[in-house]
Amino acid sequence: MTVERYIRVLAGTFVLLSLALGIEGSPLFLSKWWLAFTAFVGANLLQFGFTNVCPLGWILKKLGVPEARAARA
Repeated sequence: MTVERYIRVLAGTFVLLSLALGIEGSPLFLSKWWLAFTAFVGANLLQFGFTNVCPLGWILKKLGVPEARAARA
C-alpha cells in the first residue's frame, strides 16, 4: 500500500472508532469528547485536500512506506 492509501484507511478507521466512542447510543460509548477527535480528523483531511500536506504522511514516509509515484515505477 502507498502513503495515500494508508492515510485514507487510517482516517476512516479513526472516524468510525471515535464516533463509536462518542455517540451515547453506542455500546462502546465513553465520552462525547471523542467527537472532537472526529472533527480533528475531518479538519486534517480538509486541509490535506487543499495543501497536500499531512503529518501522518510524513510519519509514514519516515517509516518507509512508498509514495504513489514511487509505487508505480
